[in-house]
Amino acid sequence: MRTSTTRVWVALALVYVVWGSTYLGIRIVVETMPPFLSAGARFIAAGLVLAALVAWRDGPAALKATRAQVRSAVLVGLLLVLGGNGLVVLAETTIPSGLAALLVAAVPMWLVVLRAGSGDRPAPRTLAGVLLGLGGLAVLTSPGFGGEIGLGGVLLVLAGSVLWSLGSFSAAKLTLPANPFTGSAYQMLAGGTGGIVVGLCRGEQHGLDLTSYSTASWLALGYLVLFGSLVGFTAYVWLLRAAPLSLVATYAYVNPVVAVALGWLILDEALTLPILLGGAIVVAAVCVIVSTERRR
Repeated sequence: MRTSTTRVWVALALVYVVWGSTYLGIRIVVETMPPFLSAGARFIAAGLVLAALVAWRDGPAALKATRAQVRSAVLVGLLLVLGGNGLVVLAETTIPSGLAALLVAAVPMWLVVLRAGSGDRPAPRTLAGVLLGLGGLAVLTSPGFGGEIGLGGVLLVLAGSVLWSLGSFSAAKLTLPANPFTGSAYQMLAGGTGGIVVGLCRGEQHGLDLTSYSTASWLALGYLVLFGSLVGFTAYVWLLRAAPLSLVATYAYVNPVVAVALGWLILDEALTLPILLGGAIVVAAVCVIVSTERRR
């Protein structure tokens, strides 16, 4: 029991720190690398490595899936990886990593909205959490309307968080491969390929010079592949089977705190009043939503 508890907390700490640090990693990558091409390369590499690990551990047959399962995985991958993550990567070319993380923290709110739209009736306390979170988002986005930060970047993150929520919501409704790691590999490959296509359509390949990318960007990209896409996800999937969902869900309000702290410590990102106040409101709203939903 003690060993199992220790493993749970180690895995949870990995999800807290690794996923919280991905926003910092993305910000460093896009300092010198094109956003969609780098994101696409990240997920294609991670998807190939994960597929190889699945085949090595469970045999090549573990990668088999029906056409319907592959189509579902591709759709979810495009929503999560290309839409959700891709727009955040693009946005971080103009806004701080900590702000991006706080805006993405609103994902549980959008999930409640999607559930309500599908006929589910959230608890009054959950709806109160959504309204509180919307107030926090208003505070967070106010610098964009005031011209202090790029409003376009803020709107991109909000759109990305909605697409991520839609992908997460759809994943629960669609028929995906039975092996969750196989499904994730297909999702990352589909989303990564989509990122490459979008990058090419945007002309990010023009003037492409691999030698012009900084060492920091290369290291950050490697970190995102190995830790953000592989270690973090593996720990998360294991936690879903080994720990209560109410405990696993706490990552939703720990990750943005980690991201803001790392952005401030490493990149010297400013901790303005709107970020501190709006971030606190959003995190509080997510706490209300998660704590209410886990009782249902």
